Amino acid sequence: MIPDPKDQYEADANAEELRLLVDSAGLEIVDEMHVRRSDPDPRYHIGSGNTDELDIRAQGSDADVVVIGVDLTPNQQRNINKVVQLEIIDRTQLILNIFAQRARTSEGHLQVELAQLQYLLPRLRGLGVAMSRIGGSGGGLATRGPGETKLETDRRRLRDRIIEIKDELDNVVKHRELQRQSRKNLNVPTASLIGYTSAGKSTLLNLLADADVEAHARLFATLDPTTRRVDLEGRQRSFLLSDTVGFLRNLPHGLIAAFRATMEEVVGADFLIHVVDASHHFFQQQFKSVLEVLEEIGAEKKPIITVFNKSDLIKDQYELRRLIADTPDSCYISAKTGEGLRYLEEMICKVVARMMNRVELLLPYDRGDLLALCHDRGKVIEQDYRGDGVYLNVELTPELVGKVSAYTLSSLCDEHSSPTES
Repeated sequence: MIPDPKDQYEADANAEELRLLVDSAGLEIVDEMHVRRSDPDPRYHIGSGNTDELDIRAQGSDADVVVIGVDLTPNQQRNINKVVQLEIIDRTQLILNIFAQRARTSEGHLQVELAQLQYLLPRLRGLGVAMSRIGGSGGGLATRGPGETKLETDRRRLRDRIIEIKDELDNVVKHRELQRQSRKNLNVPTASLIGYTSAGKSTLLNLLADADVEAHARLFATLDPTTRRVDLEGRQRSFLLSDTVGFLRNLPHGLIAAFRATMEEVVGADFLIHVVDASHHFFQQQFKSVLEVLEEIGAEKKPIITVFNKSDLIKDQYELRRLIADTPDSCYISAKTGEGLRYLEEMICKVVARMMNRVELLLPYDRGDLLALCHDRGKVIEQDYRGDGVYLNVELTPELVGKVSAYTLSSLCDEHSSPTES
């Protein structure tokens, strides 16, 4: 069942997304019901009359589950369930079901379990209120005696488990922070692939890094971040690239909180590569939704390369070129065929170059370790073996410049810098 907003374009986008979510959850659609209201009904969200019609249509279609494409309050969900005596799933619960199917690592399972428990806890409250008074007349300790009801026991266990999972995820966050710090110690720029779910991020990671990350044309195929090193320009430009969970329009706040360890990969990156499925007829709304999530997690000011993916599926090439002209730091590509890869690599090299400092060095011959570091982590423009050492004209990260500062001859202004007035 799809509650439609007043705007028809928005309504069509919501309906298509809900169909994709239902399909990704492994459910088969046997009937659709569209409801348009000026204001949500506090008791049923969709109104009592529509709830009665929903019951009739559900019985007539032999449905086992009713999916409602909005987030329902616990009371609304219970009220609808009293009329439509089938399993009622709202939008957040549907997404959680998909996440539970996709989780592969222990971290992914913890994040999904936390989101599920946080969703379930308020829905236990109010169930059998009269029974909850069996354990005592008041709240607090009065309900924790021998007469404690199963409802109170379940609620307490949920709260305790939520605390346990948050503690475990705090350790995950600390461990991931150590991993990020270790990567930063490599003095190589870091990037995160972001984008709407199923935009082609994992496919692009495989193309850029020559990796074999699992990639599927389905929603939320990636829940756990994967990091690979990418070498461009014959290893002269290198960076670390992380794949992340796909974004979604109106992504529930509880999911953003539960997947904070994954989101922190985005926050900690030096720059972002925003992958957009340019062949999707609602891609503009998807584009906007990603930017909204970036703002919510505090990553909206990072340098962003916008990649309009799936160019092989676009017939109107004029429209594709217009998108590139209207969007700063953008290019089009087909991550599936490799079309446009060269332009993306050139754009990445330019962004990485803006993060580097160009310096002249004279390294002693006994500092071969620093010479190797410059070749491995920087871009050597010029090298000359001289009588008093090895001369290098090289681009390095600010951190690496600090490591070789004792052997610096000069710092050169690059094409992006303004000369200092004397």
